[in-house]
Amino acid sequence: MKIERVENPLSLKDELLKFVFRVYQSTNGAYPALEWVENKPSPDDFEGFKRVYEPFLEFRLGKEFDELYVLRDSEGKVAGTVALVYNLEGKDVWWVPEEIKDEKTGLIEFFMVHPEYKGKGYGSRLLEFAVERLKELGEEAYVITFPELGAYSYYLRKGFAKVMEYKEFVVLKKEG
Repeated sequence: MKIERVENPLSLKDELLKFVFRVYQSTNGAYPALEWVENKPSPDDFEGFKRVYEPFLEFRLGKEFDELYVLRDSEGKVAGTVALVYNLEGKDVWWVPEEIKDEKTGLIEFFMVHPEYKGKGYGSRLLEFAVERLKELGEEAYVITFPELGAYSYYLRKGFAKVMEYKEFVVLKKEG
């Protein structure tokens, strides 16, 4: 499996929508959290998920992510994703605390592994890749997540340290 940069992220919108829905199903609707939605769709309701998530995904792919990478399996299906957001100037990133909004901040976003590939090291590969890429760019790697998600303890095991709590999130930074 190879990590590929996606030059035109919007061209993958439909494929990524299905990929993210599988992650949503596998977490029983916990991730993505859809925290802005009052009545979250059931994990078996693709049309409901698409209705609430597609506009958000389109926004992120088109305006928020500075770089998007996918990991594809041998059949070409998306097995994992990671996005980098490091040019925060002029972006509506209300979920990023002012204290870390500077030219050295690189956010690791949209980090997911398809449920079929969990526990095989693909997430570790993607995360290490993202951290190294941000280092190349002169950025410090941050993650903003929810404290109740399993991802929180995963990041701590991978060398991230809690920097602060912010709104309903927790901000983590890669040490070293």
